[in-house]
Amino acid sequence: MTGPQIVLVGPMGVGKSTVGALLAERLGTVYRDTDADIVAAQGREIADIFVDEGEPHFRDLEREAVRTALAEHEGILALGGGAILDESTRALLAPHPVVYLSMDVEEAVKRTGLNVARPLLAVNPRKQWRELMDARRQFYAEVARAVVATDDRTPEEVAQAVLDALELKEA
Repeated sequence: MTGPQIVLVGPMGVGKSTVGALLAERLGTVYRDTDADIVAAQGREIADIFVDEGEPHFRDLEREAVRTALAEHEGILALGGGAILDESTRALLAPHPVVYLSMDVEEAVKRTGLNVARPLLAVNPRKQWRELMDARRQFYAEVARAVVATDDRTPEEVAQAVLDALELKEA
């Protein structure tokens, strides 16, 4: 099967970009992020898309970005935190080696900060993060072949845990 060697899913701030880049380096491949694809294609930040056109429009862009990346990218792929909300996206992920990077709420607040451009966490970050995770956790688990906790681990330790979980060897 062609497609990404590893697909990383998980909440915002969990470290998908950092861990994804490390995995790509270790496996001698390239890293791609669907959020970055959307920003590049639209010429503006995701927060601006949310504000200007709303979440449903962003989710449409995201669905297409994920579909395209799954079809053409063979390295490490990270998806935006909410990509798994779409049923068709979850179905597309089924044959791929998906890893869910998880973390608890205190770690999330520490990592995402309260001043970063996170459109879904604008008002009450702790409460909203908990609510987002309550809505999304089952979907992350549904698409994942493995779950790797990131709490109290360095990005290097997380990358190694991902490789171990998927039984992959470094290049």
